[in-house]
Amino acid sequence: MSWNAGDPVVRVRNLHKYFGPLEVLRGIDLDVTRGEVVVIFGRSGSGKSTLLRCINFLEDPTEGEIEVAGIRLEGGHRTRTKRENIRRLRTHAGMVFQQFNLFPHMTALQNVMEGPVTVKKMKAETIKPMAMELLVKVGLADKADEHPIRLSGGQQQRVAIARALAMEPDVMLFDEPTSALDPELIGEVLNVMKSLATDLHMTMVVVTHEMGFAREVANRMCFFHEGVILEEGSPDDLFNHTRNAETKKFLDAVL
Repeated sequence: MSWNAGDPVVRVRNLHKYFGPLEVLRGIDLDVTRGEVVVIFGRSGSGKSTLLRCINFLEDPTEGEIEVAGIRLEGGHRTRTKRENIRRLRTHAGMVFQQFNLFPHMTALQNVMEGPVTVKKMKAETIKPMAMELLVKVGLADKADEHPIRLSGGQQQRVAIARALAMEPDVMLFDEPTSALDPELIGEVLNVMKSLATDLHMTMVVVTHEMGFAREVANRMCFFHEGVILEEGSPDDLFNHTRNAETKKFLDAVL
């Protein structure tokens, strides 16, 4: 189908996800426009990470519709055509996880090159300069030839961000990207993410408890509670003028 820059990059409609009898997502609707940074926050188990995993079909939605960069897929069972469309959709949605998931036998540079070479069938010599440029962008040009075991957690997560960017996605999905890091390493990852938002105007959906980042970078915040978006609005709306008692109770606990 046709898709243009004015359309939402991500469109979620009536999204439900069950794990057995447990309904984790209960009818989520969400649009993310180009260049927008949406921060999703809430208590553990409220469905935040499940939403991201449904957007790129690491989890199959039970019911509803997901659209990324004009590629629209329904929930329910996979067919051969649907599997092919899921592969297409994933090339438009970069994902950064809590754990860094780097290939341990590859250098930082090789990790960044792997997606375009394997998935897009690009030649290594073509992608190498771009991969190096991405390592420069995340502040790791001097670590290009190091293996993950020689990198700190913050450095590994920055390589993971560069690796996701190498696929030139239309949206970046961040699933609590700093939660596995020691406190002194969190800032270096958040700074890279801020740079993506302010310098590259990257479309981002970020699940995080880092409220300072949300206040500074988010265009919109969505408070998840028991599988629904209970409240959404600008950071100013939610930090200073929240209308919901559950949102206020959560923010009072984390701020």
